[in-house]
Amino acid sequence: MGELNMSDGFSKSGDGFYKSGEPIADAKAPSGPIEDRWTTRKFEAKLVNPANKRKKKIIIIGTGLAGGSAGATLGEAGYHVQQFCFQDSPRRAHSIAAQGGINAAKNYRNDGDSVHRLFYDTVKGGDFRSRESNVHRLAEISTQIIDQCVAQGVPFAREYGGLLDNRSFGGTQVSRTFYARGQTGQQLLLGAYQALMRQVDAGNVELYPRHEMLDLIMEDGRARGVVVRNLINGEIKHYTADAVVLASGGYGNVYFLSTNAMGSNVTASWRAHRHGALFANPCYTQIHPTCIPVSGDHQSKLTLMSESLRNDGRVWVPKKTGDERRPVDIPEDERDYYLERVYPSFGNLVPRDIASRAAKNVCDEGRGVGPGGLGVYLDFADAIERLGRTTVEAKYGNLFEMYERITGENPYETPMRIYPAVHYTMGGLWVDYDLQSSIPGLFVIGEANFSDHGANRLGASALMQGLADGYFVLPNTIGDYIARTNLAPVADTAVTEAEERVRSRVDRLLTIDGDRSVDSFHRELGHIMWEYCGMERTEEGLRKAMELIPALRREFWERVKVTGKGEELNQQLEKAGRVADFLELGELMVIDALHRSESCGGHFRAESQDEDGEAKRDDVNFSYVAAWEWAGEDEQPVLHKEALEFEHVKPTQRSYK
Repeated sequence: MGELNMSDGFSKSGDGFYKSGEPIADAKAPSGPIEDRWTTRKFEAKLVNPANKRKKKIIIIGTGLAGGSAGATLGEAGYHVQQFCFQDSPRRAHSIAAQGGINAAKNYRNDGDSVHRLFYDTVKGGDFRSRESNVHRLAEISTQIIDQCVAQGVPFAREYGGLLDNRSFGGTQVSRTFYARGQTGQQLLLGAYQALMRQVDAGNVELYPRHEMLDLIMEDGRARGVVVRNLINGEIKHYTADAVVLASGGYGNVYFLSTNAMGSNVTASWRAHRHGALFANPCYTQIHPTCIPVSGDHQSKLTLMSESLRNDGRVWVPKKTGDERRPVDIPEDERDYYLERVYPSFGNLVPRDIASRAAKNVCDEGRGVGPGGLGVYLDFADAIERLGRTTVEAKYGNLFEMYERITGENPYETPMRIYPAVHYTMGGLWVDYDLQSSIPGLFVIGEANFSDHGANRLGASALMQGLADGYFVLPNTIGDYIARTNLAPVADTAVTEAEERVRSRVDRLLTIDGDRSVDSFHRELGHIMWEYCGMERTEEGLRKAMELIPALRREFWERVKVTGKGEELNQQLEKAGRVADFLELGELMVIDALHRSESCGGHFRAESQDEDGEAKRDDVNFSYVAAWEWAGEDEQPVLHKEALEFEHVKPTQRSYK
């Protein structure tokens, strides 16, 4: 790789939308042999005396796998934890929706897996846009996660002899994914939940369900607490602490239609961003190839079918355009198993970004299936013939049942129809090796940070990262910050200012009294984002989005209609605040996508592809993390670049052929 050009990489395509700032670096990342760095960092970290931990308060926003495991572990360590979620129970966090599995380099199959191979696969899978140190730590910790969860009683699938079973996932040639049928996220979340509730019962964790964080309390440049709204009665309250942890998930709902839970939002992260937390790589969004296709304008979310299905299901479309025959009536020699044809080494298990673009390409050629031609087949006929229906049912039965309930079609008898949809966000708040944001005292874990997946996340790695951050990384690093920081009680002025910001924003939303619903704005924003900043991006389309989104944002603040009052249960008010933040985030995502004129991972610029239509990276100009600084209302954001260095996995053009 040539030397990175840290000047403005694209004066041509991003001019007028942002300003350039000073380069940044991860000051916490240790040096030395990569396999020793995490051990070195843990040893160098200052410790908090067990007796002093009881005097230290930590706020955690979110109770999914990252937040739930962090709350349980920090409570067990003796800290006083106050934990908030907008759901009515921690068990309803979106982590529960994860289906296929969790990666770990245990090498139970004796098929050549290792910590180094998981590290390599993850850096390559992210298209060489992640930090080596962070990814290696994740691979190391992966083995501990499985032991932790087994000890909690998580019912992983087992082989006949009693050993934990593994299956393959996209982007790898080994079987390292541990699973519990098609409900792995649910089982892992229940493990974290029971550990968290044990700490609630012990009095170490105070749990506040149905509370939403609406602002960050800042004092002397540090995060010192949060302002939350009780979603039942509308009461606005503040809570202060020695440190704040955001485990609030990703921002995929900026697209309106996504596989995310309806309540998933960016507000916690965006409030922090407006106070100075850098937002890294916002344009890196993952389009999952295995979702039930859109069926009409009535839909408000999409349903994921697990990537694990690609272990035994074969993806195909008719060879002829416009072929409307039933799949059973199309003979084998008239079917195009295009992933197996184009990528013979990985076949149906290519990474998600590649499988998604391949599906889009065949549909663009007119060979898509189902309503509107926006679908491809995922066919289990071969697997059922080879393994028997009973075996397939044991592996995927609940997923097949879910598909049939939604579509009315029996996937044992006719192939599933799938199409790509927004699923995960690799971008998020910038954090250092300690998972601390650019705001001292504000830590960000799980999908809410950007740190481990680069430009594309491998399947089954989200659960791995969330639990690694919560169970193992954060408990070691947050103590170092607390031990080195002697904080006085938060001044009343800081609290009052934060509460006033929240009340003022709520009042503003309620008093517009316009003529358009919140959902209509959200749906229109989602259409713009999907059309111009979705699976394929062009300079022309992104520039168009930069005209449409600011205009839509201005219209929102003039015409949105929020019924009801602030001092009551008011879901329209909740949604309005979240959509207002999505409108600002969407603009930053487009600016980031416009400035990154290369293709990498889930970010595919049509102007940057090779002769085979594959993503073409530009390592000389873009081998960096793009960390964006909020500059104020109607001000251009400021771009700070963190150079990426590769000592152990040399960037090459990704090939899964």
